[in-house]
Amino acid sequence: MRLWLKVLLVLGMTLAILVPLTMIRGTIHERQQYRAQAVADIARSYAGAQAFAGPVLVVPYTQTVEVEEADRYNIVRKVSRERTRHWTFFPTSLDVRGPLTPSTRKRGLHEVRVYEWKASAAARFDVTIPLDSADSARRIGRPWLSYGIADVRGLMTTPRLRIDGVSVTVVEGLGSRDGAGLHARLPAPRPGQVLALQTQLDFTLGGTESLALVPLGKGNTFAISSSWPHPKFGGSFLPRVREVGKQGFDATWQVASVASNAQRQYLDGRNLPALGEASGRDAAGTSGLDAISVALVEPVNIYSQADRASKYGLLFVLLTFVGFFIFELIKQLPIHPIQYGLVGLSLAIFFLLLVSLSEHIEFAWAYLAASIACIGLLGFYLSAVLRSVVRGVGFAAMLATLYGALYGLLVSEDNALVMGAGLLFFILATLMLVTRKVDWYAIAGSRPLARV
Repeated sequence: MRLWLKVLLVLGMTLAILVPLTMIRGTIHERQQYRAQAVADIARSYAGAQAFAGPVLVVPYTQTVEVEEADRYNIVRKVSRERTRHWTFFPTSLDVRGPLTPSTRKRGLHEVRVYEWKASAAARFDVTIPLDSADSARRIGRPWLSYGIADVRGLMTTPRLRIDGVSVTVVEGLGSRDGAGLHARLPAPRPGQVLALQTQLDFTLGGTESLALVPLGKGNTFAISSSWPHPKFGGSFLPRVREVGKQGFDATWQVASVASNAQRQYLDGRNLPALGEASGRDAAGTSGLDAISVALVEPVNIYSQADRASKYGLLFVLLTFVGFFIFELIKQLPIHPIQYGLVGLSLAIFFLLLVSLSEHIEFAWAYLAASIACIGLLGFYLSAVLRSVVRGVGFAAMLATLYGALYGLLVSEDNALVMGAGLLFFILATLMLVTRKVDWYAIAGSRPLARV
């Protein structure tokens, strides 16, 4: 077979292997969706990812104002109307802290991380109720303290609220804005009255995988500790102090109101971070309140790792086929296209073995088992194809090196680019070294005419 036909054949076989590789990647994405569905099922039956905000002091008032209105004869007259509005006051200081106790729940093959957060939210208010204006009087209603909770189903016990050391009853939220949280009514104040309130809410909140806290105070301190050793800190602010080890983590945030837009966002009507999100986006994709967040993540996401590995599948097949091609040309040992195809399929099956095994055992052991299975099969098969056990073992050793390099790329995300570039350079240098004395014109059976 002429050289250019063989080159086209190798390229065609390489492209053909893209079909099973694409199907395997589709399977990986499908398993990812099954895992997401398992998380959603747990959230529906337990509680979703949680977000907590507050307290906020809301003081309603009714004011009589004169407005100009046209009567039925289209004559403009001044009439008195009552308008109900409210003042919103944020705490001078806010301190929210408590331990986060993790556990897992299963849906089929999938384990979902849940938690119980035993929290205490202490806040201080220094508020002066505005005086009546000169042109109209106000009737001040009973104010309330409002706490926002993303999923109130996660409340494990009845929350206990104390204001200046006195227990106060808390009930469900008010209206559409506070409907997902809690509130407590207070006595109606007088115009000009100074309210100095010290509040503390103790509660136990369950949730799934992540927790977000909104810094609504002038000065905010958040402290969370947990036995989970793999936290992911996100949101708008990172911890000022954090300790992460095998025994868990301990993190503290300190956020000043001048560094956050949370108060303005709250007044603009923005909602808590959506379930499963703490990055400032709600379920509709619009901006939500600024928040700090912590998520209990897996040390290794098997589906993302398998998906990353599968992206190198075409490179594996191409390198193997190039090795066959060079060996075939140098040793004059014909290799049938079907044999190319079988080897390519066995390389593709590795990624399917990897994701299926990693659902049952640790990813590292799954990778090792899938590698040994595929390398062993190819070594045995190529010993017959290449008519030499030594050649078969040599190709198996080359594949073992590639699998080892791929695992290094997967476990070292920060160095993946430089490692990948170094690997490609090494492979290219090896090919150039091996073929540096090959007379390609002699192999192709044609030479260019010499110039006179």
